[in-house]
Amino acid sequence: MLTITRKLEFDAGHRIPDHKSQCRNLHGHRYTLEITLTGNIIDVEGNSDNGMIMDFSDIKALAKEHLVDVWDHAFIVYEKDDAVREFLASLPNHKTVVIDRIPTVENLAHVAFAILKAAYKDRYGTGLHLHKLVLHETPNCWAEITDGV
Repeated sequence: MLTITRKLEFDAGHRIPDHKSQCRNLHGHRYTLEITLTGNIIDVEGNSDNGMIMDFSDIKALAKEHLVDVWDHAFIVYEKDDAVREFLASLPNHKTVVIDRIPTVENLAHVAFAILKAAYKDRYGTGLHLHKLVLHETPNCWAEITDGV
């Protein structure tokens, strides 16, 4: 299987309510996102993408539109974390992303995978799809999720 991978970075805040460590406090990370795609190589003479699974600039543009620009410099909060949601709502024009699960790196990887899987799915009729997503919370800690297809 041939794959291609594009790396992007973004900054976001979160907290893990009820956690035993410092992670229960409001804090942020410089996340690194690795998007791995697979599919057939485009074979259309004269096409800008000829010989590629997908142009790296297009991978970046779709990731930014659907995920990175949405999460970058936002505070990602669990929908049941009422105290933090109320606090963030009190801040004028605050960039807040509410998700349906605790924003651990594992859960953020799941949410990101679902968003990006839909964004890349078979855009060219070549079987293009998101194969793997790696989300680094720190340089030493990350979660990986692979498509079960």
